[in-house]
Amino acid sequence: SVIIIATSLGMEERTPTRLSIFSVQPQASVELSRRHPIASWLCAMLHCFGSYILADLLLGEPLIDYFSNNSSILLASAVWYLIFFCPMDLFYKCVCFLPVKLIFVAMKEVVRVRKIAVGIHHAHHHYHHGWFVMIATGWVKGSGVALMSNFEQLLRGVWKPETNEILHMSFPTKASLYGAILFTLQQTRWLPVSKASLIFIFTMFMVSCKVFLTATHSHSSPFDALEGYICPVLFGSACGGDHHHDNHGGSHSGGGPGSKEELSEGSRKKKAKKAD
Repeated sequence: SVIIIATSLGMEERTPTRLSIFSVQPQASVELSRRHPIASWLCAMLHCFGSYILADLLLGEPLIDYFSNNSSILLASAVWYLIFFCPMDLFYKCVCFLPVKLIFVAMKEVVRVRKIAVGIHHAHHHYHHGWFVMIATGWVKGSGVALMSNFEQLLRGVWKPETNEILHMSFPTKASLYGAILFTLQQTRWLPVSKASLIFIFTMFMVSCKVFLTATHSHSSPFDALEGYICPVLFGSACGGDHHHDNHGGSHSGGGPGSKEELSEGSRKKKAKKAD
């Protein structure tokens, strides 16, 4: 099994091009692609190469370097065109057919784990003792598209800062962060596990979780239960502040009806005086 995963991780770098772009259409509408095809195409390119751009930014490498791969750009452009401009949306409907979609979701998670491992190895080559640099590079390699979501929204003419991925992390973003920590510990010899074994275990975890969430149309995270126990211990309970706020709100709301009653009584007295 490890050999199978290692073989699949040896896929070319353009593989994410065929996987990431399938998620563009629900976010960038077909109307945008008709009216502003350049903006739609740029959004598709960010979905394909956003993680590489962020990783190059962190490591001080040319941001446009990956766009020199003409075959990847042409392949991404071809998939983008088929998704938005195929007659009757046949290509997109075929890709979104659940059994086919689950296959692509599984492949994307395999590629995600490979990108995390490669990103940390690349960062370790430049910064042998830079743990935080390795974790950050692996994290953006695995979830760079989500972390650039606000910039991608700007290209579509939308500004929603409350949807920042840092504030509301999705399962892939959290998993990429935790995976980056594990791979960093393994790279620095603090985790006594071989890289092939860690890749296999984490890939199976990511594939099984993501396929299950996609098949059940669930937006929950497998980390929710664990975080529910750990976060109150480490960072305090966030619910206390909410209850405090609710209590204040309740007192204000409680005063609301009283003030309304007083106003109604005053108005009745005024009406009685006018009647007299």
